Amino acid sequence: MASKQEDLQRRPVYLYDIDADILNTIALKSDADIIAEPVDKTAKQTTDTTATEPTASGSQASCSLCSLKFDNVQEQRSHLKTDFHHYNLKQKLNGLSPVTEAKFEELVNNLDESISGSDSSDSEDEEEGQDKDSSMLSALLKKQANIVGKMAKEGGDDDENDGDKVKSSNGSQPLLWFSSPKLPENSYYGVYKAMFTQEELKKEDAIVDAIKSRQLAPITMGKPPKDANDIPPNYTGKHIFMCMIGGGHFAAMVVSLNPRKTKHGTTGPLNKEAVVLVHKTFHRYTTRRKQGGSQSANDNAKGAAHSAGANLRRYNEQALVEDVRGLLAEWKGLIDTSDLLFIRATGLTNRRTLFGPYDGQVLRANDPRIRGFPFMTRRATQNELMRAFIELTRLKVRQIVPEAAAPATESPKRPKSPKPAAASKPKLSEEEETLLLHTQQIQALVKRSKVPALLSYLSTNDISLKDFRFFPADHHTPTPLHLAASQNSAPLVTGLLTRAGANPTIPNGDGRTAFELAGDRATRDAFRVARSELGEGAWGWEAAKVPVALSRDEALKRTEREKNEAKEKEDQRRKAEEERLKKEGPKVDATKNGKKAGGSVLAAAMKLTPQERREEEAKGLTPEMKMRLERERRARAAEERIRRLQGGQ
Repeated sequence: MASKQEDLQRRPVYLYDIDADILNTIALKSDADIIAEPVDKTAKQTTDTTATEPTASGSQASCSLCSLKFDNVQEQRSHLKTDFHHYNLKQKLNGLSPVTEAKFEELVNNLDESISGSDSSDSEDEEEGQDKDSSMLSALLKKQANIVGKMAKEGGDDDENDGDKVKSSNGSQPLLWFSSPKLPENSYYGVYKAMFTQEELKKEDAIVDAIKSRQLAPITMGKPPKDANDIPPNYTGKHIFMCMIGGGHFAAMVVSLNPRKTKHGTTGPLNKEAVVLVHKTFHRYTTRRKQGGSQSANDNAKGAAHSAGANLRRYNEQALVEDVRGLLAEWKGLIDTSDLLFIRATGLTNRRTLFGPYDGQVLRANDPRIRGFPFMTRRATQNELMRAFIELTRLKVRQIVPEAAAPATESPKRPKSPKPAAASKPKLSEEEETLLLHTQQIQALVKRSKVPALLSYLSTNDISLKDFRFFPADHHTPTPLHLAASQNSAPLVTGLLTRAGANPTIPNGDGRTAFELAGDRATRDAFRVARSELGEGAWGWEAAKVPVALSRDEALKRTEREKNEAKEKEDQRRKAEEERLKKEGPKVDATKNGKKAGGSVLAAAMKLTPQERREEEAKGLTPEMKMRLERERRARAAEERIRRLQGGQ
């Protein structure tokens, strides 16, 4: 019996195919979301988490401002984005007391539903022209009320519950918890509330019956289709529709809720076993890179831009709308018969893409089947949709430990969790503190190549660089000489060796001396000049890996000789170029046959290949200017392709 119980705990439990031993023993734990303690960090990985894990001691995600607790960090982060938290934050900034969750809900319910704004108001635009006499709550919720009101109006019905589909979470727990004798003490199964209807959630005594009614028989189907058009004919089983859209990315799929039979006779919603009926992804370049926001949002806020990139993004936005709506039309039969519709569409532009209004509209904003994803999601991809499906349909196993009774002065529903003991930092000795201070000062002066200031600091504090090392230890550059050499600072290397007595034989963590970190000839020559000036007996130069000595005069002469050679080569190149231009482009009259002077030069340039012309244009430009030129060239090419597609020349 013990082995079977362990097997039940270890096996992934699929909401639509629960083992009879578990299904007949589960019972709703109505207060689990109030006294729940989160498990340790490994249990916070919600995907594929089924094993019972120990409770983390003294740690709980919470919001002290709103007096709320959460099962994990993801829920806490979601709460920080809600209107409830933002409202309390503004209350605090204005010197007012934060309100409770119940009070905030009352304020929202009493808010005038006629709040309206410009069409450009969405999550990507800056809100302008707000009524100066609006209350703080009205200003906070104005954007949300605009979206909800517009979606309800465009959907065709004024359903008062439309806002529930798009309204932000108010911090309530997204999971229902169920006890079972098949689990260890204080361990419970969790199911997302989003998998139930509002009517089922209102009747706590019927939740278990609702789970039992969802059990489905396993089916046998082939591999998922490779094309969105491969819709299974006459499919009548239970299924759900899931889609995400944002940032030019769109992903959608329809998944059967029936578990799939495997070769070994087991069933479950594992990644390779979920029965995907159809799936499709699109991506279009619609987001303004490095600036954020869509092109339409930028146009609404600042007016239409006329660059090639802006035109390309506008074209792609319209193409994405057509692609998505065309796909929804193809899948209309499956969408209309889906049990639930899980949709993530942030921003007014993305919601209009899905919910219109438009001719042949498939999705309606007031559809009671619509759900948001009750957890954080990433970029819209097929893999992310599959991860979300597994997260939604797999039962969680958590260990929930009741807290000790709260003091009489505190609310019994919101007991304060014990604060985790802060890890005490090891105290530094007086010598270590002094060494840390010197390290910070010397590193700052070396990085700024302040030679006189560095030498003055070393002299004032009587610091010898013979055995000095940074604290805490630096693996790559443990000494000031290593740091100066790695920065290719020849004057600083010379000053440290000849005037500060730096030791060049000290190796770093990789066994490399300061000379071996030098990246250019000038810095390497500084070591050789120091060897010449200090003498062979000053240091073990061979151990320091410094080559033969080089006098300062020899170094200067070589540098001057190299400069002269480079100058001579440049003069010869210029002279040859001038002669070439004289031969290929002789002077002509200012105007001749309607052509300007230099026409022959232009004709010669036109004989160059495209690659040669690009190289000629880029001569003398900095890397940044070359990148800017290349981007502009690509934008012009994209604009030309768009013009051709639209039939214009």
